[in-house]
Amino acid sequence: MTNTYRRGELTIDQQLALATATRRLGEEFTGAFGAETIERFLHTSYEEFATRAAVANFLPLLAERFARQRLHALARVEGRSDGRPIVLFLCTHNAGRSQMALGWFRHLAGEHAIAWSGGAEFAGEINPAAVASMAERGIDISGEFPKPWTEEIVRAADVVVTMGCGDACPVYPGRRYMDWELDDPAGKGVEDVLPIRDEIERRVRALLADLGLPSV
Repeated sequence: MTNTYRRGELTIDQQLALATATRRLGEEFTGAFGAETIERFLHTSYEEFATRAAVANFLPLLAERFARQRLHALARVEGRSDGRPIVLFLCTHNAGRSQMALGWFRHLAGEHAIAWSGGAEFAGEINPAAVASMAERGIDISGEFPKPWTEEIVRAADVVVTMGCGDACPVYPGRRYMDWELDDPAGKGVEDVLPIRDEIERRVRALLADLGLPSV
């Protein structure tokens, strides 16, 4: 892959993987979105990752996962909701703080709420120290990946929690915003990340209580 995504530059394997992803998403969102919308979301998602992902073979999978999240968000914006609150965690690189918050929220809230995360300038991979610190508490975030935020994702959220992204974080009317001042785990070892992890747990538990949601 070059630094500029062009469909004509896709390998045969990548083209087949995207075609398969389009078919899966089409089956999943039958009756909700047409083929044109699904393909557009998939390919724009692919484009987001094409200039940053370290391993090109993973690009179709990342694009499919992100497109799926975006389509769920669009459905929510258009009024199709299962009633569960959505919380969006945002930081600069979506590699440390917001990923740990996402992990804690999903672990504690279970199926009672939905959580997403994103970054203003998303990184190529998750901070290994963040992954290791969460694993110490039995929470696996190694399967997550840094990703951007998009308009439909922010608009679908009920609560947007920002962490150090300042003016780069999006602001839309009608959302509830919270700003958590937390040390950035970038460049820190696992031992130095543990206090950040524990503070994030405390804040996530407080958020769940504020939302009236049970936690494990």
